[in-house]
Amino acid sequence: MDYVSALVPPVVMAVFFIGVVRVIVKTQGGAAKAKEDAAVDAALARVEGARKASAAGDA
Repeated sequence: MDYVSALVPPVVMAVFFIGVVRVIVKTQGGAAKAKEDAAVDAALARVEGARKASAAGDA
């Protein structure tokens, strides 16, 4: 029975990982894609702006 207790955690993690991947794939695109893309673009622009401001302040 030790082999069963040794195999259960990896099997559970594999099933969970497959479920997460399926959710990610299913939620790509759709009606909210433009809003999500805009949010990511805004976050990247904010980080880039902070990085440029920090570089200008260091120089």
